[in-house]
Amino acid sequence: MSDDLNWTFNSITFLPICLALFGFITYWFSSKSSKIKLLFEKNNNADEASIKHILFCKFSGLFWMGIVPIILSVCFLKDYKFADFGLYINGETSLLSLYWIIGLSVPIVPLVSYSARQEKNLKNYPQIRAKVWSKNLKLKNAIGWAAYLFGYELLFRGVLLFPLADELGVWTAIAINIALYSATHIPKGLDETIGAIPLGLVLCILTIYTDTIWIAFIVHVVMAWTNTFTALRFNPEMKEN
Repeated sequence: MSDDLNWTFNSITFLPICLALFGFITYWFSSKSSKIKLLFEKNNNADEASIKHILFCKFSGLFWMGIVPIILSVCFLKDYKFADFGLYINGETSLLSLYWIIGLSVPIVPLVSYSARQEKNLKNYPQIRAKVWSKNLKLKNAIGWAAYLFGYELLFRGVLLFPLADELGVWTAIAINIALYSATHIPKGLDETIGAIPLGLVLCILTIYTDTIWIAFIVHVVMAWTNTFTALRFNPEMKEN
């Protein structure tokens, strides 16, 4: 039976999947490392340690899931440039992208806001567990989320999606994308894992249709900001300064 299998190596499909796995795994285990967390706790009080550790994790996500995979992809995938991974402004679809960003954000904000107030969500968000939140901390948190999600979307809706769509077809690429995207949410619980499936489908379709990652990135940022700042407002252990 093995004699009938096609063993032809195709770097355009093999490399993006490996980079997606490598990027996410490296980020995940570095962010969950007790040794790294301890480094921040040694010379800082609890609030400062939490702030510095979470911001480190956010920018670590940008580096391992965004910067490293995109650079390696451009270096090793023949004829692929940054724009081929959706990293450019597409004048032909810019207005359409804006409509979709607004159209998706309008229902997402109240839905996420409602969910963010629930007790099970308040146990995990905001991820920075500081007791007092200044305007400066809010800004740092917002920038941290944006940096992390740019790397995240560049990996999943850029590096992983476009090359596979070129080689395997759109729907096969989307199926692989959703499977891996949903799997990354398993540690966050059943609700987020299942919710990632329809969201991943919509974001992949819009990414392919507009040829850019911007809808996925901005909508994801809107979700994260809404969740974290709503959770902050309703968390009885935290106060805004």
